[in-house]
Amino acid sequence: MLFSESVFATRFGISRQDLESHLAEALSQGGDYADLYFEYLLTSSISIDESIVKSAAQGVSMGVGVRVLSGERTGYAYSDDLSPEKIRKAAHVAACIAAGPSKIDKFSLQEGRRHDLYPVLTAPTETAFKERVELVRRADRAARAYDSRIFQVQAVYADNLRYVMVATSDGVLTLDRQPLARLSVVALARENGGPPQRGHAGGGGRVELSFFENEKTPEHFAREAAREALVMLGAVEAPAGEMTVVLGPGWPGILLHEAVGHGLEADFNRKKVSAFTDRIGQKVASELCTVIDDGTIGSRRGSLNVDDEGHPTQRNVLIENGILRGYLQDRLSSSLMGSEPTGSGRRESYEHIPMPRMTNTFMLAGESEPEDIIRSVPKGLYCVSFGGGQVDITNGNFVFSASESYLIEDGKVTRPVRNATLIGNGPEALKYVSMVGNDLRLDEGIGVCGKENQHVPVGVGIPTIRIDRMTVGGTA
Repeated sequence: MLFSESVFATRFGISRQDLESHLAEALSQGGDYADLYFEYLLTSSISIDESIVKSAAQGVSMGVGVRVLSGERTGYAYSDDLSPEKIRKAAHVAACIAAGPSKIDKFSLQEGRRHDLYPVLTAPTETAFKERVELVRRADRAARAYDSRIFQVQAVYADNLRYVMVATSDGVLTLDRQPLARLSVVALARENGGPPQRGHAGGGGRVELSFFENEKTPEHFAREAAREALVMLGAVEAPAGEMTVVLGPGWPGILLHEAVGHGLEADFNRKKVSAFTDRIGQKVASELCTVIDDGTIGSRRGSLNVDDEGHPTQRNVLIENGILRGYLQDRLSSSLMGSEPTGSGRRESYEHIPMPRMTNTFMLAGESEPEDIIRSVPKGLYCVSFGGGQVDITNGNFVFSASESYLIEDGKVTRPVRNATLIGNGPEALKYVSMVGNDLRLDEGIGVCGKENQHVPVGVGIPTIRIDRMTVGGTA
């Protein structure tokens, strides 16, 4: 549901005339552009461990960030006090940092265009706290009831409701109300005194609390976490060496996000430190690969009506049939690179400068049946889920740990394996994609992306794909 300007004016205690005055102060020392980012954030979190609710917290924060751009210089200041004097002081500080020749004529603010991607009437943050506490209790009970070998369960529920108002020297005023909720469950299993094995599941999005009743219940996530933990009890050590790797649909798209997506963010390419720098129009992947970043998918965790610079989000084709088509642009990079913003300017909070970031990043489906992809592999590894990983943006090299994976032997998925890591290079790995399934799936809604100490919610996705050559690190 879209809310009127009066709701936001009341929330922040500021008028349109005040906004125009503060923007004028931000440009008082010159500059190409200025914006004000107001944020009012309600949060809550609940965790359960050993069947005891160990923590339950609620909080409120509010503030404004003022940014001034002058060529490549950025002046930024923020305040958690929204009194006119404090906002004016922050605007003056940002102006002095980015001082430069003035290029701004007089402007007046007009409300900008935005989507309506998450028409949530009642955000989870606005419901009774006891209802949210019961979600983690239900998850704990369901995981423990799944199998007697489950000996420890941790469940965490977190939500927030963010009111955002962005005013720019382009004369655009944008408003958004952004709900977000997530439930995650970790289960540990042990058998015959052996080492414990871990399983994890979770999900959510920009949804009402009824999502966890009607679509993805606490019991669903609990059973999935317990199942993964039990599967790993029977796992053998992962083989090592170069082999064919098949990625399952959904969450394995995190490898695409990390190994390829970050390298397509415009700031890295503007600074010429990405493996994809100056490669637009060139073949960077198999012709079977089309990679999309789309912030307009309804109710998804990575979606936004407008980005954190006030631009409506959009569907961006990054790689099309193996050809690099473009980068994810924010205001600064697009102006310096002579491109248009792509609705990709994001920030963690009012305390942070926006930068190009992903929203929901995925590979389009192909034509192969998933079963045919498995049958085509005489010997290899099938990866269903991933844990942590790290990537070097400058060359695309990555290392990822697979939290759930299986051997493929004679075209069949056989034994589960543990301690498997995938080692490779993002652009090179995509060149070896030889089959793409027709089963594109987006993740359940748990992704958090970190960049330069800023963290934002994201989505990932991928169909089943076959990668003919990849190095697997293991002990067998």
